[in-house]
Amino acid sequence: MSKNHDRVPDEKQRIDDKKRIYETAAGEAPHRIEVLTVPCGGDLAVIIRGGSKHHVGAAALAVSHPSLGDPLKTSATASVLTVAGHKEDELARRAALSIASALNCNVTVTIGIHLDNASEEDIRILQENCLKAVETAIQDQLTLSGTADE
Repeated sequence: MSKNHDRVPDEKQRIDDKKRIYETAAGEAPHRIEVLTVPCGGDLAVIIRGGSKHHVGAAALAVSHPSLGDPLKTSATASVLTVAGHKEDELARRAALSIASALNCNVTVTIGIHLDNASEEDIRILQENCLKAVETAIQDQLTLSGTADE
């Protein structure tokens, strides 16, 4: 990816229609969260980054399957790896489960969010923006696949 993809001018912007790499964002600096989605056959690779220092803090793999409670609904199971000292594991897991269940596919989520001297309020805002950006990414993928609710 070229360097001009490091920042997205709009809340939602398609990066490369030929490769089908899409980027969604929520929030303003320093609380801005960006979600990049890359289709991999019928599955999806997702990168979530934000704050002042992008990095890899955690990764989750979610596998979709029929719900045990209601086989007509889709559920997912996730496994998570976390870099020592990082705290993005729960966000990675939650994002992977949400995306896999909504899109009925296998999903990898790699996440790295950092803000120096983050207060509890900073963390709350970053988490909220992460959830908003993930939900928008899900809706974008549903729209692209033609299965979005109208």
